[in-house]
Amino acid sequence: MEKSDRLLIVGGTGFIGRSVAIEAVNRRFDVSIISKNHCPKLKQVKGVEYIAVDIAKKKDLLIELKDRTFDYVINLGGYIDHCNYFDGGDKVFNVHFNGIVNLVNCIDKNNLKGFIQIGSSDEYGNNPAPQNEIQRELPISPYSFAKAASTHFLQMLFRTEKYPVVILRPFLVYGPEQGDNRFIPQIIKGCLDNQKFPTSKGEQLRDFCFIDDIVQAIFCALNGNIAYGEVINIASGKPVPIKKMIDLIVSVIGSGRPQFGQIPYRKGENMSLYADITKAKKLLNWSPAVGLEQGLEETIKWVKSNNG
Repeated sequence: MEKSDRLLIVGGTGFIGRSVAIEAVNRRFDVSIISKNHCPKLKQVKGVEYIAVDIAKKKDLLIELKDRTFDYVINLGGYIDHCNYFDGGDKVFNVHFNGIVNLVNCIDKNNLKGFIQIGSSDEYGNNPAPQNEIQRELPISPYSFAKAASTHFLQMLFRTEKYPVVILRPFLVYGPEQGDNRFIPQIIKGCLDNQKFPTSKGEQLRDFCFIDDIVQAIFCALNGNIAYGEVINIASGKPVPIKKMIDLIVSVIGSGRPQFGQIPYRKGENMSLYADITKAKKLLNWSPAVGLEQGLEETIKWVKSNNG
């Protein structure tokens, strides 16, 4: 890619987005970031333009993107929320689906070479494992429904107008700098403090993908048009019981007292959610490089150095 390629990262101040921005700067992209709120100076990536705008507000987005063109767009916008529809689901849908429609309408498509949409493994719902991309989505929340609707909207644009989109569907991403309200950072912090903390029985099988691996997958998706119009799982491809993950964190840290069985499973929760990553290997020439133990050690090290 040329040094002058202009890249817009929507949601670029979040956990994944910030890592993507750092990698993009290292690859000499001209990077702009959209986030709903102004990014504090201490968290800003050097050499990046920050645009504060809510993508759910089309008029504001049009004003901010007027006279701007981008070669590539990576959409990491929105937030994870497993609420039921009548508990705020309309807001979740507005951000995730209407937001993507607004982006498509406000971004100059004439210069666009590639649009990477970050979907979610939640789109699979209760499909049997290993989940693969030919399975019909079975959303079980407004969040997963909005993600699935976005997937079909973008694929429609590809089929009808050759819109240059790739939909990546990551499974559970973890790593340094992840917010402490997420599963793995919460467990690590509880263990570092040698606390008793409640968990489910931990029988669920999950697929954990280290942050560096998903960042590399995103840039692989930018490197050509062979994957345009496709949905591609990004994951380790290895099922790990939640209990095993917690026990491994306890073992590495040497402290922590998980109370298994104290938290009930979520209603409708898929007990086996792990990916078939054959398609990613074939179309993107991508495979995960960081094993679970290495990824956890790096994550624990970061949490230790930033704990309090």
